[in-house]
Amino acid sequence: MAGVMNCDIHLTDKLAVYFEEVRKGLELPVVPPCVNRSEAGFTVADGALVYALGALKNVGVEAMRLIAEARRAGGVDRPFATLFDLARRVDLRRVGKRPMEMLARAGAFDALDSNRRRVFESLDALVAYSAAIHEQKASNQVSLFGEAGDDLPEPRLSASPDWLPAERLAEEFKAVGFYLSGHPLDDYKGYLKRKGVLSLDEVRARAEAGPMVAKIAGVVAGRQERKSARGNRFAFAQLSDPTGAYEVTLFSETLEKSRDFLEAGAKVVITVEAAMESDQLKLLGRSVAPIDAAIADLGAAGLRVFIEDAQVIDIVGTVLKEAQKAARGAGRGPVQLCLMDPGLPGEVEMDLGGDYAINPQIRGALGSLPGVLTVEEL
Repeated sequence: MAGVMNCDIHLTDKLAVYFEEVRKGLELPVVPPCVNRSEAGFTVADGALVYALGALKNVGVEAMRLIAEARRAGGVDRPFATLFDLARRVDLRRVGKRPMEMLARAGAFDALDSNRRRVFESLDALVAYSAAIHEQKASNQVSLFGEAGDDLPEPRLSASPDWLPAERLAEEFKAVGFYLSGHPLDDYKGYLKRKGVLSLDEVRARAEAGPMVAKIAGVVAGRQERKSARGNRFAFAQLSDPTGAYEVTLFSETLEKSRDFLEAGAKVVITVEAAMESDQLKLLGRSVAPIDAAIADLGAAGLRVFIEDAQVIDIVGTVLKEAQKAARGAGRGPVQLCLMDPGLPGEVEMDLGGDYAINPQIRGALGSLPGVLTVEEL
């Protein structure tokens, strides 16, 4: 499969299909893009597909080879220790600012700094630092303290907090072309299940028994509108959920009512007529609604936050207080903390008392905090 993906390394749509086959059909683990593990092309290591740096959008395979070759300089694979180590060993000017942005968005620097936003906002400083070092090397200048550039001060990185989970996925999508490490609907799963919304896999399985009507959620990837021979407009909308990508046909009446909800990146719930035709799932849209509107009448179920570091408790409290102000209209529910600090004799549960504003975005914000293991619905 790695060889097939290398043949189509610049065709994002095909790579998305191959990735689904690797993940669901072959059930193989995937190593995400990583400057310390990936090559310019797709490879296999320890039974896992290692995602290619060169498969990211707007990077160029040759530019990515500069990174992989610098990592193996001298015939030994030496992983980069820090972002500054990378800047010293790779001439980032030759890699290019735009490719560096795509690497940051995709999380390729996570092994060096897991704060993707900080890396992204620090790229100008890193490229300038790298340029100064490699200019010294090119002019054969050696400092009194060692190799060329060793006396140059490391630039200060951005102090910005990381992107929230939904933002990280949106940025990742820009670089990869599809959702690789997660999906924007992951935090909605419990809400959607309570509303009877099915996943793509569930719709496909039920449609194999015969035509049916179902609700399915998705994030809009694109929309193509056409005009029929009678002059009526219709559209094909491309969407995805955590179980895969799919397409829905919308005829003129439905399209006119839902066009504003079908912009790229929008989260929606669609009522569809589903049927299998020649082993292909066909979906005809009846109605479309924004996902937040579709789950608005649900009462909040409450959250249990699993914490491995007691110091994060105050931060959890701050996030919940800020959510009270920002999430007007959100359902409310109890919040429990489950402390799993190794210094404790066992798990310690705490009820924060009262009800708090709770929605998928708040759940995602809590789950992204350092020291939080996971967040579950009560």
